Amino acid sequence: MSAGADGPGARGAVAGLASPHPLGLALPAVYADDDLTQRFVTGLDAMLAPVFNVLDCLEAYFDPALAPADFVDWLADWVGAELDGREPLEVRRRAVATAASLHRRRGTRHGLAEAVRLCFGVLPEITESGGAAWSAKPLGPFPGTPRAALHVSVRLRAPEPADAHRLHAVVAAARPAHLPFTAEVLTGAPLHSSVPEGN
Repeated sequence: MSAGADGPGARGAVAGLASPHPLGLALPAVYADDDLTQRFVTGLDAMLAPVFNVLDCLEAYFDPALAPADFVDWLADWVGAELDGREPLEVRRRAVATAASLHRRRGTRHGLAEAVRLCFGVLPEITESGGAAWSAKPLGPFPGTPRAALHVSVRLRAPEPADAHRLHAVVAAARPAHLPFTAEVLTGAPLHSSVPEGN
């Protein structure tokens, strides 16, 4: 948030922003008529006005739907939302809002599907190696495959070359830690679309 005076981080440089608590009115009577003192505290008022402005609406800074764009990026770092920095603002806001629930479900099938949906806008196809079965006879066949594995695929209408790398990174971060995995991006209509596709 260290942009220049005209950059996105210059919220304090609002022309004509007045302090809601002018210091000149709070000075003792002996300084009330002193022009130098009044001009000095007017400069302090100009410096403090943005602080009061932020403090008056501080709760909005911590709401991802209302926070300024550069503060959303800071919130994303703070809550551990996994972003690569190229997402549109609305995707970043949604990632910050859902970060805690994603961390809670990390390593589960539902958590992995939700992480991929947030990144690409479509639900993935997830194939796992494990399974469960019941048999009345002992020594029945085990379900699934003997080697642990995970395969995640996403169908996009117009995939970009970077989508395969993004999918690999998302799956690596959200999968169960002990499972080796493969990830692929397929061309075609998404099977389970829940939000507009955003690749």
